[in-house]
Amino acid sequence: MYVVIVGAGDIGTPLIELATDGGNEVVVIERDPDRAEEAATTFDCLVIEDDATSKDILLDAGADRADAVISTTDHDATNIMVCLLAEELAVPTVVSVVHDPAHMDVFRRIGVNTMENPQRLIADYLYRAVERPTIVDYMRVGDEAEVFEIRVGERSELDGRTMQEAHEAGALGDDTLVVAIERDGADEPIIPRGGTRTQAGDLCTVYSGRGAVPEVTEPFGTYEDGDGSRNIDPNAGGT
Repeated sequence: MYVVIVGAGDIGTPLIELATDGGNEVVVIERDPDRAEEAATTFDCLVIEDDATSKDILLDAGADRADAVISTTDHDATNIMVCLLAEELAVPTVVSVVHDPAHMDVFRRIGVNTMENPQRLIADYLYRAVERPTIVDYMRVGDEAEVFEIRVGERSELDGRTMQEAHEAGALGDDTLVVAIERDGADEPIIPRGGTRTQAGDLCTVYSGRGAVPEVTEPFGTYEDGDGSRNIDPNAGGT
């Protein structure tokens, strides 16, 4: 893909790394001289030190032939202008960060894919890490549902049970589905069926219509890894 990334700050920099590592042709527009130089010396990409709210600069970056324009600056007004110009240049995919939720409607009206308030997403993620340390990773789906990763503990309700047995025993609710299992020694993730048996240490990818609430996470129990550290659900009843 040919990708134009606007901004080489806290959000733009890891995005540039991902895009270049993925073998894409990347052009970065960054008006801050220090950030522009850092991006140019760190990544295999073309960096234009200028203002991306100028149509001429976007054309210099090849936005008119780009597969995507992604705007990551700290200012919604800048991101909106970049997106409007990208739409005018008929860029197939236009994506932007949105810092103020009040501006979401503006971005939606011009047909831009958005990531809302990244600072809030980071804060939410960090809070979850403290509130529910058994959860390795998670993603919200809609208002309540979540997809998350969690390990099966040594004395959990799931250890040694098949998926069907876990559902019949109430350890997995009707709105809870284990969609993949990563197991030490297995070359690929296991796609569980009714007869698939879980074991302690399994890293399960779980979909829950209620989210990662205690009633859903408790049956996975407590897991202790090899270095003696423990992942403990503070809401769980046992140890």
